[in-house]
Amino acid sequence: MSEGNKKPAGTTTNPLAAQAAIGSRALSLGGHDDFNQGQISCRRPQSSTFLIKGAMTGFDEATPQDFVVGDLDPTAEVDRLAPPEIPLHQAVYESRPDINCVVHSHAPAALVFGALNDDLMPLGHEGALLMGEVHRFTLTSNTVLDIEVGRAIATSLGAGIGVFLVNHGSVVVGKSVRHAVIFALMLERACRLQLDAIATGRDLTTSSALDVSAKRDYIFADLSVRAYWEHTRRRVLRSVPESRDW
Repeated sequence: MSEGNKKPAGTTTNPLAAQAAIGSRALSLGGHDDFNQGQISCRRPQSSTFLIKGAMTGFDEATPQDFVVGDLDPTAEVDRLAPPEIPLHQAVYESRPDINCVVHSHAPAALVFGALNDDLMPLGHEGALLMGEVHRFTLTSNTVLDIEVGRAIATSLGAGIGVFLVNHGSVVVGKSVRHAVIFALMLERACRLQLDAIATGRDLTTSSALDVSAKRDYIFADLSVRAYWEHTRRRVLRSVPESRDW
């Protein structure tokens, strides 16, 4: 851990912030970096507050100390270090009590795919999970600065796993940090695979409806997602040795 990121003597790290910081670094390793833009937020189930990565910190450099507290109440005072798109996260948590983590990023493959107005296909396991679960928001491609735009995005998300913010980026949600981060990594991979396949100009074979159902039941069961998360966490620990101290 660098001198600048050392914890003061006698302090402990919030375990949820530590998990979110690991998730942030994993998103970076998965190609979600865009300078300091993009956010990951998380909360305890049913909590009226949440943690969110600070505005000035990129996915690639976030530590547990870089997360600030946000309030679901859009009229509450906002931490001066909170990102300007905090209304997006407030709106998603407001509309989805089942959601405890939100990832918003400008990952390139998802951004390009979102602009194609095409549907994800079950070319691989990721597409099998995400087919029909990632919707599109087209009202605006601007930064989400007010709660009404955030609520419109939450409406487009519906009960799904994600939403393409067309010409802007994407939002992916999950019932835990590990679910949202893994699904965000899978969305970028699914989009990249489909873009590569489309570029060949050849006919494509996709999984059958029966296989899609079986994959969702087995490959994306909670136990499987936990295993993917543990692999992802180990990768972060290898790439970011100081994270072992979080």
